[in-house]
Amino acid sequence: MAKFDIAVLGGGPGGYVAAIRAAQLGKKVAIIDKDRLGGICLNWGCIPTKALLKNAEVFHYIKNADKYGINIPKYTIDFGATISRSRAVADQLSKGIAFLMKKNNITHIEGNGILTSATSIEITKGKKKETVSAEKIILATGGRPRSFPGMELDGNRIISSKEAMTLKKIPKKMIIIGSGAIGVEFAYFYNEYGTEIHLIEMLPRIVPIEDEAVSKELARNFKKSGIKIYTNAEVSKIDALKTKVKVHLKRKGKKETIEGDIALVAIGVTGNIEGIGLEDIGVATDKGAIIINEFSQTSVPNIYAIGDVTGPPWLAHVASAQGHVAAEHAAGHDTTPVDYTNIPGCTYCQPQVASIGLTESAAKEKGHDVKIGKFDFKASGKAMASGDAAGFVKLVFDSKYGELLGAHIIGSEATEMIAELGMAKALESTWHELATTVHAHPTLSEAVMEAALDAMDQGVHQ
Repeated sequence: MAKFDIAVLGGGPGGYVAAIRAAQLGKKVAIIDKDRLGGICLNWGCIPTKALLKNAEVFHYIKNADKYGINIPKYTIDFGATISRSRAVADQLSKGIAFLMKKNNITHIEGNGILTSATSIEITKGKKKETVSAEKIILATGGRPRSFPGMELDGNRIISSKEAMTLKKIPKKMIIIGSGAIGVEFAYFYNEYGTEIHLIEMLPRIVPIEDEAVSKELARNFKKSGIKIYTNAEVSKIDALKTKVKVHLKRKGKKETIEGDIALVAIGVTGNIEGIGLEDIGVATDKGAIIINEFSQTSVPNIYAIGDVTGPPWLAHVASAQGHVAAEHAAGHDTTPVDYTNIPGCTYCQPQVASIGLTESAAKEKGHDVKIGKFDFKASGKAMASGDAAGFVKLVFDSKYGELLGAHIIGSEATEMIAELGMAKALESTWHELATTVHAHPTLSEAVMEAALDAMDQGVHQ
């Protein structure tokens, strides 16, 4: 039996980060994964979808090139090449993770791992079985798309995000159930390629976890681009037929049926906690997630859990942050717990959506007397020059002390801009500091300064 200081079960953005950090701290580390290193994020999520979305942006510019004085009267679409580029990016990065394992002297074991005790994992690959032991174990088994009865995935007519990024041809009509990040990203992508999109959301507005003003702005832009949106709509079942799907829903007290070529179910994620031996060794779970403390320890102290198996927020960067903390704690190294109040959320449709901290309504519910600062990109010189002036920056401050409580951006580069506000919030910055920090001109980030000035009733450019 091979013996290690730390064994990591799962090689996604949480698992491989944990493995590398533990190795950096001088520990003998093994990482076990039944699939390719990089997990869902790198292979079937974050990275390949962003490659697809970049293709859609390029296509958008080509279709609208005359706006920039460039005439492209004829062009053709090679959708297979679009998909191939996405897969090639994922393949390259997965190989990069494998290289990092070798560089850090981490033992990579391929196979399906199951806990057989608090210090041992049995690994199965085909007919071969082996067992490794470790003083500490980090569980990073990831998640999978959620589905409900009546909406069972068949991989053909009723699909998940995985199938959506490898379709052989562009569907004429796609029905998307769920308007979270996955739903709206694919809505944007396929709409750009000419698919008729019907986006269904059970709650009153799309991207429902975002600030209400952001939801309204995204919906306005989506409708302008031809996407049909159904809110307050509950799907009861989906019928997969030979050449089409029928989505049955209830809206405003009435039953409706929508027909399309494909239905994409994008109603969230659930952690892979089944079949890894948790029950046999007493690892506590609740509502489909492993219970952890601030250092990602489970109810069995030498076993840690990180990423999607620990519940929301189901984000790759959260898994990586947890992996860093878990590895350091498991190695007996001083560490700082993850600040879950300061996690950025990013959605990569166009316009992009990014946020951190409290929405305006959540801040008010917590008893804050809030002050709002807002700046529209239509008043930004850089946004106008770039030809992408949709959206705004909205900042939520506590009026008593001026502390930044939340930041909400919708715009062409929102996901890049949010980092500045994450740093500001971590440092407990006030509107004064954001307003008086000189931002380069012309940049999109000036909108942050302008929004802070607006909160102080000192706005200049709108």
